[in-house]
Amino acid sequence: MERFVDRFLHYVKKNTRSDESRAGVVIPTTDSQMEFLKELAVELETIGLVDVKINTKNAFLTATLPANTDNAPVIGFIAHVDTAAFNAENISPQIHENYDGRDIALGNSGFVLSPKEFPNLKNYVGQTIITTDGTTLLGADDKAGVCEIVSAMEYLIENPQIKHGKLRVAFGCDEEVGVGSDHFDVEDFGCDFAYTMDGSSVGELQFECFNAAEAKIEILGKSVHPGDAKNKMINALTISRDIQMAMPLVCVPENTEGREGFIHLIEAHGNVENASLIYIIRDHNRELFENKKYIVKKICEEINSRYDIDRVKLSIHDEYRNMADIIKNDPRSVDIATKAMENLGIEVNKAPIRGGTDGSKISFMGLPTPNIFAGGENFHGRFEFVSVQSIQKAIDVIVEIAKIAVEG
Repeated sequence: MERFVDRFLHYVKKNTRSDESRAGVVIPTTDSQMEFLKELAVELETIGLVDVKINTKNAFLTATLPANTDNAPVIGFIAHVDTAAFNAENISPQIHENYDGRDIALGNSGFVLSPKEFPNLKNYVGQTIITTDGTTLLGADDKAGVCEIVSAMEYLIENPQIKHGKLRVAFGCDEEVGVGSDHFDVEDFGCDFAYTMDGSSVGELQFECFNAAEAKIEILGKSVHPGDAKNKMINALTISRDIQMAMPLVCVPENTEGREGFIHLIEAHGNVENASLIYIIRDHNRELFENKKYIVKKICEEINSRYDIDRVKLSIHDEYRNMADIIKNDPRSVDIATKAMENLGIEVNKAPIRGGTDGSKISFMGLPTPNIFAGGENFHGRFEFVSVQSIQKAIDVIVEIAKIAVEG
């Protein structure tokens, strides 16, 4: 335990924040991510993995643990090294042993991690919790996943009596800005199925996610002097209002849960002459997802019908799809992970993700890739924390998956 805790603390102190403004322009979006991958590559070679290489075209570090027995599927484990858009400079993890269920002061920041605000803390009484000092995020998303994969491989290398098939690992960049897995090389990875170690609380096994699209709407108005505007002015901001009011207003994130989808306005900019709106569209059900895109399209068409020329220009592009549509055709990954958690006495939570993972894109590249818990909670901010015991359980699950796959 002391070894993987030191490993995790070492990882999170490295600033590997990705940069959304450079997404799709350079790979990776920040130099610090590549520096981390290079350091990690040395570590992988040191613990005994082979075929260690960094693909500079897609910013993925991959490596292999050779099989020590025959007739087992090739399994991959994947995590991302970047952290989200929150201060990641000078991260100073705080360790709280034997948590007593009360408020936790986050360093000298004045911020407090309280079970009154975060009831999930009550699940960790008696455990060792690692928090921030209140000035940064922690980076357990997904440095915990990186630590768990490396530690599990190290454990298997040091315990050759545990039989396992060929295992592949991959560590990528820019997941937090939505482009990390866009160029993942499934063929080179060469696995029968894989797992992303990027979930939250213990027991999560996620193989159903949203279908996702982004809708961008550009609006052209006509500006004239307001004192002489009657029957002349066309206010782009008024059109923006009309579009938003025409949307199904109950179908928004703040009114939905579970498998309920939404149409969510995330950005609005403009003036009288020009305006723009950006929506994200989400639904687990493919038919309902397509219907939501159709609703947005019909609203824009109806608005345009009011004017002499098209004042509204709509562009919609799909971002990722529900990986359940792929995984259902080969459920081995889910069956094996389920059995692994059950063997370890972990209650399995198969609730659908109200979001997406790298695994959703990778699944549609032909490699079924569900998502397993990494143990952290309250991601992407100063209140992020992870339990040492949760990291241990994730390591145990990886090892158990490798063992079960051999048993068939």
